[in-house]
Amino acid sequence: MKKYFSSRLVIAVMPFCVALTPFNKVLAQAKTEDAKMNAYVKGLMSKMTLDEKIGQLNLVTIGAATTGSVVNKGVEENIKNGSIGGVFGVWGTTQTRQIQDIAVKNSRLHIPLIFGLDVIHGHRTIFPIPLGMSATWDMGLIKQSAQIAAKEATGEGLNWVFSPMVDIARDPRWGRISEGSGEDPWYGSQVAKAMVQGYQGTNMKDADAVMACVKHFALYGGAEAGREYNTVDMSRIKMYQDYLPPYKAAVDAGAGSFMSSFNTVDGVPATVNQWLLTDLLRKQWGFKGFVVSDYTAVNEVTDHGLGDLQTVSALALKAGLDMDMVGEGFLKTLKNSLTQKKITQQEIDLACRRVLEAKYKLGLFDNPYKSMDAGKEAKEELSTANRAAAREITKHSFVLLKNDNQTLPLKKGGSIALVGPLADNHRDMLGTWVIAGEWQKSVSVMEGIKNVVGNNVAINYAKGANITEDSLFIKRLNFGPGMVSLDAKPADEIVEGSS
Repeated sequence: MKKYFSSRLVIAVMPFCVALTPFNKVLAQAKTEDAKMNAYVKGLMSKMTLDEKIGQLNLVTIGAATTGSVVNKGVEENIKNGSIGGVFGVWGTTQTRQIQDIAVKNSRLHIPLIFGLDVIHGHRTIFPIPLGMSATWDMGLIKQSAQIAAKEATGEGLNWVFSPMVDIARDPRWGRISEGSGEDPWYGSQVAKAMVQGYQGTNMKDADAVMACVKHFALYGGAEAGREYNTVDMSRIKMYQDYLPPYKAAVDAGAGSFMSSFNTVDGVPATVNQWLLTDLLRKQWGFKGFVVSDYTAVNEVTDHGLGDLQTVSALALKAGLDMDMVGEGFLKTLKNSLTQKKITQQEIDLACRRVLEAKYKLGLFDNPYKSMDAGKEAKEELSTANRAAAREITKHSFVLLKNDNQTLPLKKGGSIALVGPLADNHRDMLGTWVIAGEWQKSVSVMEGIKNVVGNNVAINYAKGANITEDSLFIKRLNFGPGMVSLDAKPADEIVEGSS
């Protein structure tokens, strides 16, 4: 009987041991790589001054593509002084290489910059808006869109993308629903995982990999009345069950960075919320990357009545925020806060370490120019293969609800009435939140129909109406070229249109 149990035990255990062997190898390799990273970063930080450490926490924009009203000044001099850790809003090998040159050739310690951009649903090749892509229910296609975006972005010197946005939204009044994947936490988690894996690949040092930045942490889509920056007031049960799962899925997928949100949670702005950024994200979920603020979010904490810029910057650092986007609150105040014992040297060092570790994981210390390849840039941008993939993904995003009497497909004969201000519009074909997309190269609805039907169909087009006639609203919308224009024709002419 003893021999019987012994032999059965051997049979049961052996496959288990075999299965563990590759895992043990991976674990050992990860530990070795972590040890190398720790040694490198520790050695580098031992050479850094306090000012240089704080400088790594400073993310700036130079205005090539901005999503806010503030543009940083004196950037070149600050890079030379080691007062900038990253730059966003610029792309293209020529521009990024010139800026990286300043850091690695003219700063004291030659620490490379990290380059980020809002790459939301494609970089040069644009895919359906995230809400549209979610309609595919195909994680393979969604992951592929992120892989293509990463390949194009790395060809232009970028190594960090402010995506995916995984906020759950259930109030249709919230203006950023288009940037997410809908209202379902399980499905949003699948999309979050696919996007992170698509961007980062299996190793962020690979030439085609970028670091994902998951946003907006947390509960941004749960703001009261759907109003941006507003209060979020919900129970822990609702948080954990309905709103937090996609963020957790992104952590489990290995996301390299997170972005804090503008809203408050339990009355505390997310950017200075220690429960969110440290207790939940790091201690409960085990997140190992770094957290960046949203655009001037640290500065805007002052509007919540929590103190002046120095006070709220100290609160943000202590809460677990590692990098300050655009506002320069960290750069200008942390040194004074340290002197006044409002923060500790350990807190500055921890944030600096996290930023430097991200650069190490991206391979920037091995090759600061790894994502600056003019040949790849020319080959990958809007390539035939990339455009074909975008077309295929778009086809899968279509949802036909009803087709009475087989109205579709339309016959290639007779006449078609085409009405609306977006029917012959190039800019809006790319969808919302597009930075580097070349809208001039898009195909309008009217052009697309003409390409299909040729001269066999008469197309009767009428603009119908202006998108808006509010001059102030138009001014606010036009932060980029080709956005919104006012047709000065009389209303009856706009309605009637022309054949």
